Amino acid sequence: MTRIITIASGKGGVGKTTLVSNLATALAKFNKSVIAVDGNLSTANLGIHLGIPLYPVTLQDVLSGDARLNDALYYHPAGFTVLPADISLKKLRLANSHELVDIFYKLVGGCDFILVDSAAGLGKEALSALEAADEMITVTNPELPALTDALKIGNMAEKYGTHNLGVVVNRVKDTKHEFSLPAVENFLDTPILGKVPEDHEISKAVSRKQPILVHKPSSKASQHIMSIAARLVGEDYKPRSQVSHKLFGWLK
Repeated sequence: MTRIITIASGKGGVGKTTLVSNLATALAKFNKSVIAVDGNLSTANLGIHLGIPLYPVTLQDVLSGDARLNDALYYHPAGFTVLPADISLKKLRLANSHELVDIFYKLVGGCDFILVDSAAGLGKEALSALEAADEMITVTNPELPALTDALKIGNMAEKYGTHNLGVVVNRVKDTKHEFSLPAVENFLDTPILGKVPEDHEISKAVSRKQPILVHKPSSKASQHIMSIAARLVGEDYKPRSQVSHKLFGWLK
């Protein structure tokens, strides 16, 4: 059975697209077939993160009736399929929830997971992706503005009947001023699926247009994303410490 999960955030810049590309990679490592859909048609970024920003056929072409769905599906070397959106203004077109449901319906049965990278915020585009999905994962940072907006997106999921699987707390630095994971869970009244620590290797991976799980699978962020994917598929996975961290801990 195909699971359709929208990856949502109430606030932009929290790391939603990075999570989508890497979660798709991680699920593929668990031998799951995944289609990552760029549901952010107005400011598409998924293709840029994956190193192929100028796909010849995109989701906009399918929605406009100018191309078949199969022509807009591309296999990525990280082990999953991509349904990209066009980055050009001349093809700017927003999709309503009914159009997205139609797209998803055609993909159901051909994969284990459909991950939708939605637009940030509470605009019509973001809400269409939320309404069209069966499940949602909220991405937030451990700070009050991001959490406040995450609370709003959770309320909208409840309104649409989209099951909120939980929260991924991204860019965790473990500083005193941050919300702790229990505080985040209490604030949002939603379970924590996992955290992704602040990791300078992510910016390196983005600059190289690769998922961090391809760029450096042993990194802190990669290991925690693997743990989140494991939770989705019902597997046990404990993030491994890097050798340098183990050595440092031993010396201390």
